[in-house]
Amino acid sequence: MTRAANIEELTRLGLPLPPPTYPLVWEPGDQVSLRPTREIEARAAILYVTLERCFGMPPELAVDWLTTNALVDDVTDPEWAFITKSEGDHRSFALHLDAVASLTWVLGTGKRLDPTGPPDPQSALLPNLATDETFEEWRARTLPAPRDPALVAAVLDLYYCLDWAFIESETYGVDTPGHLGSSAIGQRRWGLEWAVVLDGPYQEPELGWEEIDLST
Repeated sequence: MTRAANIEELTRLGLPLPPPTYPLVWEPGDQVSLRPTREIEARAAILYVTLERCFGMPPELAVDWLTTNALVDDVTDPEWAFITKSEGDHRSFALHLDAVASLTWVLGTGKRLDPTGPPDPQSALLPNLATDETFEEWRARTLPAPRDPALVAAVLDLYYCLDWAFIESETYGVDTPGHLGSSAIGQRRWGLEWAVVLDGPYQEPELGWEEIDLST
């Protein structure tokens, strides 16, 4: 039923449809949940710090904020190399805005995740690094109310299909609806796929942020 509804949405948007054999994100009988709220908040905050580094935040300030707020252990190796030494693809880290948007949507602080347009402005939804707002102060200010896991899983399946459709459209020079490209759609899928936890006999253990496979 979820896949049928998502195929209908792709049709409404005028996008190509994935083949009938295109797999579901989950298997029949899987149990769906979300990662712990604090873990999702930590990931969103870390991604936001990498974004701020893209736009001029000094590395020493970024490291100081992450250290003071006990988030260093949650930073991935590629993120740490970029934050501390500007190593890595600057553009790929700048694209994380849409991954952040998917996480704030999961947390219930972001209101929209429209595949045809940009996300809600994110700065007010994330720690105010300019005023040195702490991680705990931010959590208390935003008071997240995570969305229902079944809804998040359904939207993940939508973005799974959208990812295929946008790449297919761009490959063959077909216009896509709205203002987003496949990179933004893929980033949103990345965030959703990381946040959703599927438990079943054919599911792998929870993957780290850098282990999420967006190739299929």
